[in-house]
Amino acid sequence: MHKFIQGNCIDVIKTLENNSIDCVVSSPPYFGLRDYGVDGQFGLEKTYQDYLKNTVKVFQTFKPKLKDTATIWWNVGDSYSSGKRTSTTNQSLRGDKNYGVTRTPVQAGIKEKDLLMMPNRVAISLQDAGWYIRSEIIWHKPNPMPESVKDRPTSCHEKIWLITKNKKYYYDADAIKEPSKSQQFNNKNRRNVWTITTKPFKDAHFATFPKDLIEPCILAGCPEGGTVLDPFSGAGTTVLVANEHNRKAIGIELNDDYIKIAERRINDCQPRMV
Repeated sequence: MHKFIQGNCIDVIKTLENNSIDCVVSSPPYFGLRDYGVDGQFGLEKTYQDYLKNTVKVFQTFKPKLKDTATIWWNVGDSYSSGKRTSTTNQSLRGDKNYGVTRTPVQAGIKEKDLLMMPNRVAISLQDAGWYIRSEIIWHKPNPMPESVKDRPTSCHEKIWLITKNKKYYYDADAIKEPSKSQQFNNKNRRNVWTITTKPFKDAHFATFPKDLIEPCILAGCPEGGTVLDPFSGAGTTVLVANEHNRKAIGIELNDDYIKIAERRINDCQPRMV
């Protein structure tokens, strides 16, 4: 059972039932990296401080909607200060298709070419707001996007923060255990570096979650029959994976075109669902 709701996530979240969400899994638009062509979109704030304030606001809005045992899995990417450059990388790396790639606006106090450290700033801001940062998960990408830089290594990872509103919460460690090389034990506790390849997606949404990345979040963080929320659902991968693993799901998306794409994906997979 799932539903998509079109609209600004702040406004939509306010309409949800209190104490109804078991798990949040989301990858919000990263700061200053992509324009999805709709008004009021998250990620196009003029300053990184405004981006952090809006992130905290989203969390404050869905906090009463979460069960006390809820977990949040929040994927945040990083970027570099681009100085005064305004050109995009569409043509050099992604062919002629316009994916809305942009550059971060000039930030006061941030030197040109500095790494903005946005994942860490997000985590610290949420920690300061009272949330528990329980784990820093590294998503290692064996097939990263190529970069033309010659003065630093190519970036091949992103971060997923496991966040909770209480110190005790639902977490099924057995559901995501890893095979162990030791003959004494069959499985071992899941480590916090996950090697998962990015997957191409032919439709409009360029930055699509791999299903393999979402599965452990939902299996560990949401009981069967529980409800998963994605306030930035994009192409609907979180909702799709929740459906496949017998969880309910709510996807919120500002762009109606992505909701249509997501519904198509789910309908195409329906015969294979449990």
